[in-house]
Amino acid sequence: MSADTPLMKQPDAHSRPQAASGELIRLEKVTKRFGDHTVLDRLDFSVDAGRHVTLIGPSGSGKTTILRLLMTLTKPDEGTITVGGQRLYPAPEKQVREIRKNIGMVFQQFNLFPNMKVLQNITEAPVTVLGLSKDEAEERARELLDLVGLSDHLDKYPSQLSGGQQQRVAIARALAMRPQVLLLDEVTSALDPELVAGVLDVLRDIAHSTDITMLCVTHEMSFARDISDRVLMFDSGHVIEAAPPEKIFSEPEHTRTREFLSAVL
Repeated sequence: MSADTPLMKQPDAHSRPQAASGELIRLEKVTKRFGDHTVLDRLDFSVDAGRHVTLIGPSGSGKTTILRLLMTLTKPDEGTITVGGQRLYPAPEKQVREIRKNIGMVFQQFNLFPNMKVLQNITEAPVTVLGLSKDEAEERARELLDLVGLSDHLDKYPSQLSGGQQQRVAIARALAMRPQVLLLDEVTSALDPELVAGVLDVLRDIAHSTDITMLCVTHEMSFARDISDRVLMFDSGHVIEAAPPEKIFSEPEHTRTREFLSAVL
C-alpha cells in the first residue's frame, strides 16, 4: 500500500451515528463587501447540527467568504452570525474566542508549522488552547494519525511528506480540537491529481462515521454527491438553489445551476 492510500475501509454511509438535532449555524442578513464589490448580499443561511452541507458555484460567488466569516478571519459589514445559539458576530472578543474553539478548518494550503514534526503539529493547539496535558494530546494525535493513515509518519517534518500526506495531517490537526463544526475549503485544489483520491477518501470516512457538522466548499462534484445531506448553489452572493445531492445533480431547477453543472461535470 502506498503512503498516500488510506488505511481505512470506508464504512457504510448508513452507519453514521445519529446526529444531534437542531440548528447549529445561522447567518442572518449577512453582507460582506470588498471595496465596491459585494461578495455576500443580505445572505440568510443555516446548517443543522450533524449535517453535511456543500457549497458549489463559480469562483467569486461567496462560498469561501462564508467559511472565513465563521473562522473569524474576516468580519461581515452587516448582519449577524450565531453558532450553537451564541452570537459569533457581533459579540465580545472573549465570547468569539470560546465559540471559535468549536470550529475547525482545513484550508487549500496545508499551513503546517514547518519547524515542527507531525506529532507536534497536531498536539500544539490542544495543549496551548484547550489546556490538554501533553500525554493526552499525544494520545489523541496518535489516534487521529491512525485515522488518516499516517501513524508511521509522526516523527517526520512536513517537508518530508507529500502534498497529500500534508493535507491529511492538516485534517488530523483540525480534528484534534474536537470541533463541533469542520470547515473544508477546496482542500484538494493544491494537490497533484493522483493525490486527490486519498484525501477525499479520508474525508468520506470522517463524514460517514462521525456526527461532526461539515460545511464544505469544493469543485469535486462526485465528493459533494457522496458526503452531502444538502447542496447549495451559490451565484453572486446568493443561494439560488438548495436541495439534496440526488436532486440538485440530477434535476436542478435553476438555469444557472444547470449551466454550472454542465461545465464542471
